Amino acid sequence: MKCREVIQVLEELAPKAYACEWDNPGLLAGRGDKEVKTILIAVDATDQVVNLAAERGADLLLTHHPLIFRAIKQINDGDFIGRRLLTLMGKDISYYAMHTNFDIAPGCMADLAAKRLGLSEKRPLEVTGVSFQDGMTPVGIGAVGRLKEAMTAAQVGELVKERFGLPFVTGYGLSEVTGKTEEIAISPGSGGSMIQAAVAAGVKILVTGDIGHHEGIDAAACGLAVIDAGHYGLEHLFMEFMAGYLRERLGEEIQVETAPVEFPEAVI
Repeated sequence: MKCREVIQVLEELAPKAYACEWDNPGLLAGRGDKEVKTILIAVDATDQVVNLAAERGADLLLTHHPLIFRAIKQINDGDFIGRRLLTLMGKDISYYAMHTNFDIAPGCMADLAAKRLGLSEKRPLEVTGVSFQDGMTPVGIGAVGRLKEAMTAAQVGELVKERFGLPFVTGYGLSEVTGKTEEIAISPGSGGSMIQAAVAAGVKILVTGDIGHHEGIDAAACGLAVIDAGHYGLEHLFMEFMAGYLRERLGEEIQVETAPVEFPEAVI
């Protein structure tokens, strides 16, 4: 199967048109006519992942986060982006990323994360448009939904650790935002910009990642507790889901593998 044919299957799931304007999903390196027999899936195109793709003889590397966000004027071994691109192109590995289009597309990141927490009555946390499937259903970043039972913020933190297989989470506003609630918001990835959307949605708990000190205490001052599960912590589900999707769609003729789950941060 040609790379461009695999891309058609990927974009049936998460069309690039869903992506935010600042984003850069798509075929970022390599040939569309490359014959694909092995696909490696990862969250990020790190040195370890790129080297793993080369070692396993992958024909296509698929990641959630794009290695290239802005225009680059040089590709050489003087920086990590150039170094990784040189390895990919030197090994004739095509490289595709599906980022905010996967975050937003129905049934993808937001819905998957909400489902893992058992949320019902879901709606987008921040609406970015409507579904291409029916032209009516709102789609967007993150999700708001109802837990099966009311929980405190600390209990939600424990639930997040269990459901996403995390070694730890960080909580903000746990002493300021007390009591139990059923309706919460979840926004996988970097969620600092989603705090106001969560406040506007009227929820008391936001599960997300990449929350800084000032964002955390400001959220608490607004009556919002934040469970910071890390950027990778919530989004590593991309690998398992995409592996299942591609195996189902492409059949046995294509070997689909995933990079190991390796959390980039640790408590020491």
